[in-house]
Amino acid sequence: MKGWTSTLGPRGPKDAHVDMRRRKVSAALLGAPLSLGWAQTRAQTAGQPYHVIDYDWVDPTRSRPVPARLYWPAGPTPEGTVPLVVFSHGIGGSRQGYSYLGKHWSSHGIASLHVQHVGSDAKLWSGNPFAVVGRLQAAAQEREAIARAADVRFALDRMLSDEIGERGAAVNRQRLIAAGHSYGANTTLLTIGAEVVRDGQTISCHDPRFAAAVIISAPPFYNEPDLAAVLSKIAVPTIHVTATEDVIEIPGYRSGMADRLAVFNAIPHPHKLLAVFHGGSHSMFTDRRLTGGLALNVKVKAATADLALAFLDLAFGRDAASLARWQANWMPILARTPMPHELPAALRPLPV
Repeated sequence: MKGWTSTLGPRGPKDAHVDMRRRKVSAALLGAPLSLGWAQTRAQTAGQPYHVIDYDWVDPTRSRPVPARLYWPAGPTPEGTVPLVVFSHGIGGSRQGYSYLGKHWSSHGIASLHVQHVGSDAKLWSGNPFAVVGRLQAAAQEREAIARAADVRFALDRMLSDEIGERGAAVNRQRLIAAGHSYGANTTLLTIGAEVVRDGQTISCHDPRFAAAVIISAPPFYNEPDLAAVLSKIAVPTIHVTATEDVIEIPGYRSGMADRLAVFNAIPHPHKLLAVFHGGSHSMFTDRRLTGGLALNVKVKAATADLALAFLDLAFGRDAASLARWQANWMPILARTPMPHELPAALRPLPV
């Protein structure tokens, strides 16, 4: 299999189409001390297929807290056998968020470490409500984006360190996955190789330990005129998830679905997939239950969690069967895609 850049639509990989004009865009598939060893199990009920452990780490080199929540598979986990996702939340989020993903993935044998970014986390919603826009805009600055990527690196370092004990030893170092939603998707892109140039210097946050990435609702790299140059160094399989009504509304940072498609299109690596749900909203990929429509919200969460597993089967095992089943199961909530001749070359479906 030379590559699997693909758009999978309602009639299968060879007939996949997106009609943007009709708004039916589809599954285009595809100084503080270090807090050592402090952890607290929050949930571990009988029969539950996962454990939840919170870590209150502090990065001593930056005097920056890096809280994290780990979803860990229940049952035996022999050394070197457990894939690990490191998940980055969107602006205003926390380690408690995106629990549906952590629970689902860990229930299927994949650990999920949810990192909290203290400069752009839920504290943004506290304080004077008339100043919230200013706080959001400050959190979106470049220095925080770089700090977020450093949080991911630090959290992975800690997870793989001796302080975690048997769980750290059980992590499969060849199956590390970066993931994130919204601002967290940008963080993930930086982590897997996205670069920007400032004053003649290249800013790189690349962590080569990651072997794949899950990109949910990625905003553009604002004020970067050459997106292809920013993303040119990404060289791992990626899956991109969005929806036709996936719109970010922060003053100065508005972004719609077209930006998600542009990010997908600009990544040169051929092993990439894009899924687009019909309708919805930007925040339905969070733990919020009503946004995007009550019925659709539940379905999209389930579909997104399951799609990541199918993607990892393809990325690590070259097994497309799970992906085919996913498409058949979730066809009713997928939009349609452009005919192959309407697509840029990088978006045209290839044989699987």
